[in-house]
Amino acid sequence: MKPSRLTLAQSDARLGLALVAPVLICLLLLVLYPFVFAVYISFTDRTVGAQVVKFIGFDNFRYIFGQHSFQQSVRNTFILVFFLQAFKLVLGLGIASLLNQAIRGRTFFRGLVLLPWAMPAFVAYLLWKFLYDPTQGGAFNMILGELFGTQLDFLSSKELAMPSVIVASFWRGFPFWVISFLAAMQGISVELYEAAAMDGATAWHRFRHITIPGIQHVVLVITLLSTIWTTNSFENVWLLTQGGPSDATMTFPVLAYFGMQTLRIGEASAVSVAMLPIFTMLAFFAVKLLQKED
Repeated sequence: MKPSRLTLAQSDARLGLALVAPVLICLLLLVLYPFVFAVYISFTDRTVGAQVVKFIGFDNFRYIFGQHSFQQSVRNTFILVFFLQAFKLVLGLGIASLLNQAIRGRTFFRGLVLLPWAMPAFVAYLLWKFLYDPTQGGAFNMILGELFGTQLDFLSSKELAMPSVIVASFWRGFPFWVISFLAAMQGISVELYEAAAMDGATAWHRFRHITIPGIQHVVLVITLLSTIWTTNSFENVWLLTQGGPSDATMTFPVLAYFGMQTLRIGEASAVSVAMLPIFTMLAFFAVKLLQKED
């Protein structure tokens, strides 16, 4: 009987491989090949329309690392990611906890909080640009003018440009965190909260010892995904400031786009490839934490 069982197992394995083969081929063509090709281009002097491409090693990386715009983009990207994730985490947890309570109009507010996320990003950031605009009747400057008799150039000031981008990006992205946290909270048994309340646990203790442990895996995954999305985000910075003023809001994707505009594909690819260690560390850190918790 053993040979027949082994043959059956081998047959099942071959069938499974045949079923997943189309997906694997698609992944290789759509993900792996462009990835490897982009890494290769970053080590060449490739430009648009060039007939001869020369392998130049790490020259592109040495060049971009010495540029002020690249150094500024590193700082700005970390600032954007850090503050956005911190605000989304704290306020997302707070709003999700509130919407998880039996409050009047809960269904309405749950739908309302989704509106920024449902709105196309292009429309959302153009709306915020109009709100910030000091020359076309921007709402914020109209309010400041009525209350304090002054106006602020939110997007053209080096001090205010990055905070303005952070606020607009937070408004656009926080609903995803709220809905994800809310869905995870609804998976926690109500009996746990009732038992804790009977034992005299306060609302803070119930949140700390029941809610947080119950949704920590979701928090970790959402934080990781949002960090990657924010690092790769382009339309928020481009539509609001285009990386200005004076590189005050320059980030990795915008810098890579400028490289593409100058037709120097090799340098633009080097900027993108320089982000790989960051994503690798994030993924490794998240996987290790998930394995530890398991």
